[in-house]
Amino acid sequence: MLTVSSAVKKLIAQAQPLVDDRRRAGLESVPVTEALGRAPAADIVSAIDVPPAANSAMDGYAFCAADAAAGKYNLEISQRIPAGTAPAPLQPGTAARIFTGGEIPAGADTVAMQENCTEAEGWVKTDKKAEAGDNIRARAQDIKAGEVIVKAGTRLRAQELGLLSSVGIARVEVFKPLKVAIFSTGDELVEPGMPLHPGQIYNSNRATLIGLIESLGMVPVDLGVVPDRLAATQHVLKKAAMRGDVIISAGGVSVGEEDYVKTAVEKVGAMAFWKVAIKPGKPLAFGHVENTPFIGLPGNPASVFTTFMVLARPFLMACQGCPEVAARHLKAPAQFAKAGEKRQVYLRGRLTEEGVEIYPNQSSGVLSSACWGDVFVVQKTGEPIEVGDLVDVLPYAL
Repeated sequence: MLTVSSAVKKLIAQAQPLVDDRRRAGLESVPVTEALGRAPAADIVSAIDVPPAANSAMDGYAFCAADAAAGKYNLEISQRIPAGTAPAPLQPGTAARIFTGGEIPAGADTVAMQENCTEAEGWVKTDKKAEAGDNIRARAQDIKAGEVIVKAGTRLRAQELGLLSSVGIARVEVFKPLKVAIFSTGDELVEPGMPLHPGQIYNSNRATLIGLIESLGMVPVDLGVVPDRLAATQHVLKKAAMRGDVIISAGGVSVGEEDYVKTAVEKVGAMAFWKVAIKPGKPLAFGHVENTPFIGLPGNPASVFTTFMVLARPFLMACQGCPEVAARHLKAPAQFAKAGEKRQVYLRGRLTEEGVEIYPNQSSGVLSSACWGDVFVVQKTGEPIEVGDLVDVLPYAL
């Protein structure tokens, strides 16, 4: 049985061939304003300095500090420099009225804040001695021409979109959204909106998987519910391999008489590993169907959520060209006590001002635990947790 860390490493290693294929044929150019959550296929380099020239950080007066000292900080105003205008060189022994963002004129090396100055009849007197460099934003203090500003595989956030725009980039070449074919197995499953008969339950996994995949900026290919039949499972696997870049199933990977997914994968493809020492979710499968990567998640709702977030998500992000997008592990004091277990446990919890607490019922069938929480508390194999212990915390959000 694989440890969680070993399983994640194996999964990410298996993503590279798909990334290479998609780098050759799976790219598209999109406007920067439509690139949120996408990943550039190559490093992005700035062609310009930002800012392109030294500019004022304040509304005030620009002058040469040596001239101001010689003139006892009383200087004639020779020009006015709003932001967006090109200034003339500063006349020696004078000051320029300047506004925030205004370009520093040649000959000036200081800006005095207007609150520290008194202007009268075309002259300005500074009430506070200013030193060379005060209140000036240097050229290229943010970005230098030729500098890599976004690395390949970065998942673009709002701040990266702004950064790209600040250097004049209007479009960016990114990986096309990954297509993830999904299906659920189980004769007991009924879609929401349909009548519920004895022995049946509503299918929550379909909606959970669709939401999780879309939250990563990927495209779910919904293949519905598959009956517990070997032939039907083989058929949907082949269909999924044709329609998706990756296949994810929910249910049917355990050892029950009605669990056919593992057997079906072995008949139409190959299984790489089957069990991971994780709770909830030990029966988790990974393999390939006609060269398309396959992940088989367990069927219980909280197990689906947990194993997707801990194992499937890093694999999908790596396939999307974002191998460095790993979940952030934090530390927080436990507000609970719990005995150690034989597998690594991912407890649904939430952060508080005092630390982290966990949902009272950690059953793999209790999906409300995931809704109540915002983090997983990672309990390492065999290690008990006492109140006040610093524990590993894995936020749901990337």
